[in-house]
Amino acid sequence: MYKKIALATDGSEHSKRAAENAFKIAKSNGNSKVEVLYVIDYDKVKSEVLSNWNSADIGDNRKSRLKEVEKIAQESGVTYEIKILHGDPGPVIVDYVNKNNFDIVIIGSRGLNALQEFVLGSVSHKVAKRANCPVLIVK
Repeated sequence: MYKKIALATDGSEHSKRAAENAFKIAKSNGNSKVEVLYVIDYDKVKSEVLSNWNSADIGDNRKSRLKEVEKIAQESGVTYEIKILHGDPGPVIVDYVNKNNFDIVIIGSRGLNALQEFVLGSVSHKVAKRANCPVLIVK
């Protein structure tokens, strides 16, 4: 049914549950492929650098956020690929998904920044409103 699946992740608990669902759906359809989308937000990168200016492991935080999802992917046996994108997560995910003709987008209902979601609207809400394919929001 869904052959080309986009999984948007940020390493939060909700996105880990979204990953479990994405790979379960992909596994049920033998020849599905999952593209794991991780967006590096320039505003967050600046604040990470400023608050950890003397640390050699700034990028390690981001890598560790993807480890859980990668573990789920490897255990599922489903073909997957990780795409690192840059910019404001909502619009970047929508743009990538719409340009690459995905069958479905799977995303967690809440990310790592609860305050920003409350004030600006969540990334999942933006994706659901603007994506040209079905969107599964996982709690």
